[in-house]
Amino acid sequence: RFLYVMEGVNRASAATGEVKGSYLNVTAATMEEIYKRAEFAKEVGSVIIMIDLVIGYTAIQSMAVWSRENNMILHLHRAGNSTYSRQKNHGINFRVISKWMRMAGVDHIHAGTVVGKLEGDPVIIKGFYNTLLLPKLEINLPQGLFFEMDWASLRKVMPVAS
Repeated sequence: RFLYVMEGVNRASAATGEVKGSYLNVTAATMEEIYKRAEFAKEVGSVIIMIDLVIGYTAIQSMAVWSRENNMILHLHRAGNSTYSRQKNHGINFRVISKWMRMAGVDHIHAGTVVGKLEGDPVIIKGFYNTLLLPKLEINLPQGLFFEMDWASLRKVMPVAS
């Protein structure tokens, strides 16, 4: 599949003169296989790879390190999002996921929109984006920011609408 995708990317780039790309999903059952897929994605010319949140936090951080070492962009897909974030009684708010993923070192993340499958309240979504992008967070109760937070030199994460 990676070969076909990159063939299409290259054809579109040549036809338009614009930079094109695709997030090649390297998610697999083991880290060994994830690394193999990531290496193959790099070999076929991709500059960005995607992993699913469900691979776990240690694997995510390992892929963030691999991506830095290999000059690749790492996109995190929120696979299974509604199973853990939409439950009011026992779920994990996406703000927590946003903070964890920023600390883990991902480059992009599906951060929600005001319409679509990751829809949410516009003010709360703005708080997610601020959590991912700002170097320092101030208290902003409508956006769901209950504490000040200084990210110091920790890298930003690019929120992606989906």
